[in-house]
Amino acid sequence: MFNIVLFGPPGAGKGTQALKLVEMYNLIHLSTGDILRAEMKRNSPLGQKVKSLIEKGELVPDEIVIELIRENLSNNKDAAGFIFDGFPRTIEQAKSLDEMLSRESLDIALMLTLEVEEEELISRILLRGQNSGRADDSNPDIIKNRIKVYNEQTAPVAEYYKKQGKHASIDNMGTIENTFDQLKAHVDNWQ
Repeated sequence: MFNIVLFGPPGAGKGTQALKLVEMYNLIHLSTGDILRAEMKRNSPLGQKVKSLIEKGELVPDEIVIELIRENLSNNKDAAGFIFDGFPRTIEQAKSLDEMLSRESLDIALMLTLEVEEEELISRILLRGQNSGRADDSNPDIIKNRIKVYNEQTAPVAEYYKKQGKHASIDNMGTIENTFDQLKAHVDNWQ
């Protein structure tokens, strides 16, 4: 089983690239954003709590996200591997993910970080917000807060994987195809 963490700030293109990687390598895409939005759509008490946090651009608590990931891993034991998109977002989540995987004699093979300049991130998210209907994609102040939260709380996770020799940075200021070619080269070299 080949497991990848696709990493980067909001608007970096993780979802777009994850879909291409899923198709190329027959992996399962675990997007915490998608999982959390599905929970909000159900309007459960958990979904309402998640919605309140996301609308402010804040992170959902580790214990909630970890449990949702654990459920998805358990439901897909025969998968060829996973692409984790939007997870882990904290060092504690990274450690929990490593522990969950090690119980199954698995690990993260590679973290691929999509690097994008802040002005471009804001532009991409605002453009996405025109079609997504997501309040957190339409408000520049919320977007800036999401990027700030990423830089302060999430970006340090890359160092966790760098120390394990499992990290690669990808310049995602070019085309979708160029970025995918870079990602594919890293995955092919790793396997």
